[in-house]
Amino acid sequence: MTAFVVFNPNSAGGRTGRDWKEIEEALERIFPLMSFFVTAGAGQAAHMVRDALRDGHMEIIAVGGDGTINEALNGFFERGAAVVPDATFSFVHSGHDSLLCRRFNIAPGWQAGVAHLARARIHKTALGRVACISGNGEPVTRFFLGGASFGLTASTARALGRARIARLFSHRFALGLHRFLARLAWRPTRVRLMASGYDEIAGISSVSLTTHGDGFAMTVLDGRGRADDARALRTMRLTAAPTLDTHAPVDVETDGESAGILPATFEICPASVNLRI
Repeated sequence: MTAFVVFNPNSAGGRTGRDWKEIEEALERIFPLMSFFVTAGAGQAAHMVRDALRDGHMEIIAVGGDGTINEALNGFFERGAAVVPDATFSFVHSGHDSLLCRRFNIAPGWQAGVAHLARARIHKTALGRVACISGNGEPVTRFFLGGASFGLTASTARALGRARIARLFSHRFALGLHRFLARLAWRPTRVRLMASGYDEIAGISSVSLTTHGDGFAMTVLDGRGRADDARALRTMRLTAAPTLDTHAPVDVETDGESAGILPATFEICPASVNLRI
């Protein structure tokens, strides 16, 4: 089989780049004919995937962390529509444990990812989609595989994405540090949550949405970070907007990567991608 591989050598603290020769040899045993692109900056993966699809590549593999995988997935779409509806997407997560790995029951690390890919089958898979705004007020649309959130978790994701020095130690250290700093900077936040048959103004620290079949499983953490079972629900669409007494922007993240800020609408897009998983 042939494949176009989008590869981020800087993921997992640069370990992906150091292990690339082994990763390439392992992938070639599954896909004997491969071409690949090495990303050098943010946003490149999506552009290269779109170009590869237009050039006739039908099997796209993203190798890297959450950001590389999410960017490559978004390269399958342009202005909300699939570039090539019959193309297939798959990924090898080369870094730490993540929501994506947990959702698809894949152990962290590229060896486990390649082993899983070797026995994987293609499934029509639902995606989440969020429409929010950037920090500059411009519209943003992002697709995601695993889940999304807004509030404190998304603030942590934004800070972690910008981290440089802390990542030199380890992902765990950087995550712990920026989670602690985000909590220190957190201020009381209230948002209006609107779904089918549900409309409430809630005090939150975070709201998470996990793709689950043909809907989202929504969990609300209150202002003290406690799970509020009364607001846990299943929905295909959620709109969230900060109230007037919430003065700081409320961050949004998708698959662990910062996407923008509220207001936002999250919705399920059934059978949106051919996923080899």
